[in-house]
Amino acid sequence: MAITSVPSADGQELTIVVQGRFDFGAHQEFRDAYERIEITPKRYVIDLKGATYLDSSALGMLLLLRDHAGGEHAQIRLTQCSPDVRKILSISNFEQLFQIS
Repeated sequence: MAITSVPSADGQELTIVVQGRFDFGAHQEFRDAYERIEITPKRYVIDLKGATYLDSSALGMLLLLRDHAGGEHAQIRLTQCSPDVRKILSISNFEQLFQIS
C-alpha cells in the first residue's frame, strides 16, 4: 500500500493517490496524507486508479476525510475508480456523499 499526497501549485487542491489495497492497514498513512500537510486545501481529489481493493474500513476513512474537509460542504472527488471499486462505492451510496468520476 502506498499513499501519496500532492498539493496543487496554488494550494487550493490536494490530490491523494492510493495504490494497492485500501483497507485498515492504510488507516494512518491515509490520515497523514491530509492531516500532515502545510496547506489547507478547498478541494480534495482521491485518485483510486491504482487501488486494487477497497473494504468497509476504507469507506470509513473516506467519511473521516469528509468530516475533516467540512462535512456536507466538503468538495471531494473520487476519480479513476476501477469497476470493482465503483461497484462498492455505489452499493454504499457514496455517490450521494462524494463526486465520483
